[in-house]
Order: sequence, then C-alpha cells, then structure tokens
Amino acid sequence: MNPQNANRNLHAAKNAKKDEFYTQLEDIENELKHYTHHFKNKVVYCNCDDPRISNFFRYFAFNFEKLGLKKLITTCYQNKQHNLFSQHDSEHAIYLEYTGDHNQNRTPDPEEIGVTHLKGDGDFRSAESIALLKQADIVVTNPPFSLFREYVAQLMEYNKKFVIIGNINAITYKEIFPLIKDNGLWLGYNCLRYFARPDGSMYETARSYWYTNLDIAKRHEELILYKPYTPQDYPKYDNYNAINVNKTKEIPMDYPGAMGVPITFLDKYNPDQFEILGNEYDLNIPKGRGYVNGKRMYGRIFIKNKRLAHGTK
Repeated sequence: MNPQNANRNLHAAKNAKKDEFYTQLEDIENELKHYTHHFKNKVVYCNCDDPRISNFFRYFAFNFEKLGLKKLITTCYQNKQHNLFSQHDSEHAIYLEYTGDHNQNRTPDPEEIGVTHLKGDGDFRSAESIALLKQADIVVTNPPFSLFREYVAQLMEYNKKFVIIGNINAITYKEIFPLIKDNGLWLGYNCLRYFARPDGSMYETARSYWYTNLDIAKRHEELILYKPYTPQDYPKYDNYNAINVNKTKEIPMDYPGAMGVPITFLDKYNPDQFEILGNEYDLNIPKGRGYVNGKRMYGRIFIKNKRLAHGTK
C-alpha cells in the first residue's frame, strides 16, 4: 500500500473511533418525549445507527404504535452482520425497515423487520442513503461529530425535519451559526455529557446538545428578567457598541440596545423575546472578540430584547 494512503486510512480509522459513541436510551427518552406530536403518520429515518444495537431504533420500534409512526428506517455504516455490534469492517452495509407490530405481541420481532443489504458502505452521503433520506419525514440520530457541518448541510439541502445531537462547539461553526441566527435550527431540551463506547464503557464528553428544526414548547418559554441595567454592572465593550452580560440569567430587564451574552444563551433563546444580531465574526468586531477595559472576553452572541426595541414590556 502507498505509505501516503496508509497514513490517510490510519487517520480515518482514528477519527471513526472518536466518533463511535452511542446514545443512552434514557437520554433519547428524556428528549423525544417533548416531540411526540410531531411523529404521527411520519417516516422516521435513523441514518447513522447500528440497527440492532442503536437505542434510537429501539426507542422508535418499541414506541411505534404509541407514536403513530408510518415507517421506521435505520441504516449503519459498513455493517453486514446485522445481529452483531458494528466493527465497520465489512464492504457492505444494511438497512432495516419496520412498519409496526403485525402479530400484536407488542414486540418488534425479527420476522417483522425487513433487512436489506446495501450495495455500498451505508455512508449517509451515498446515493443509496440519500434515496432513503428522500423517503423520510423526520431524521433522528447521533451523527459523527467530525462530519456535523456536512450532515446538517445535507438535511437542509433536502428540506428535512430533524432531531440530532451535536457538541457545544457546533453552535459557533460558521456553517451552523447563521442557521441558528435565521431560525433555521435551534437547541432542544437537554444537554448530554455521557455516551456509551463500543466496549460498553461510558465516555464523558464536553457538553453536547440536541439540535432540531421542529417547533417545541421550550422555544416559546419566556426568559424571566429581573435585574435593572446599570453602567457599573454592565460595562460597554471597548471595541463594539454593546454591553457585556456575563450570565444569561443576568440579562437586564430594561436595556433596549445590543448585549453580548454567553453562547449558552441559546439554550434559553425565545425568538419572540430576543433578536440575535450575530457573533464576533459575522459582525466583524475588531480583534475578533469583545474587550472590556482592555480585557479580552469569552466568546459572545450579540442580542437585543425585541420587546424593548418595539416599546413594549
């Protein structure tokens, strides 16, 4: 093998291992209970999942009738052995298709689950996977974090609804933040810290979030503001006309202008209450960050209170 190709394959294998995290069933249940009304008569596609191991498949298969699903499709990357844990070492992949409990025993039995071998490797970008994607109404999965930008771009290209997991850094990606700013996607209910490894052990990551474009009640919850604005508590940036707010809960209740808030504000963001102006980069803030009295501040999102801007409280 060409040494250069071997090196590329080694890095690809390492990256695959880094992305080999499995979502706990409890975390899936805790999030998706807020979306149940969205799933009625819908085709759900989990396109980054070992079908017989994936807790996403388990959740939807065992709740198929309760949710009123039309069809469940699950694919995984390079896994011909559908009854074994994926080792990503097969030339071909499979997909599973489930249309409900036909023998009325309240269990998704093997004979009720259609298993089809794909010609390719099951990569979500492959023609076969895209053909399945086109059938879907809602995509629900934990995609590889290293491919998150490309994964979301595909969902947007095919105009799909989704509930997916990404790490906290995805908020700041130049491909993702504009979608958040323009209300093309938003954060779900919960933050995740632990995922399962292929060997069954638990792996703790930096905070990860659910990202979705399905309307949820949380998105319309009012953030209660209680602190009045004072110049002492909320100094202005040296290099941008906005005040600095260190904590989301301390956003002043009576300030109508631009405010720099932590990126975790997005977990409380209500588009009826606030307008996102941008971040340091798309606002072209000098030096790339806000400075207060010469001190470089943490990354910020800049917002305005819509109610005050429009003269209402």
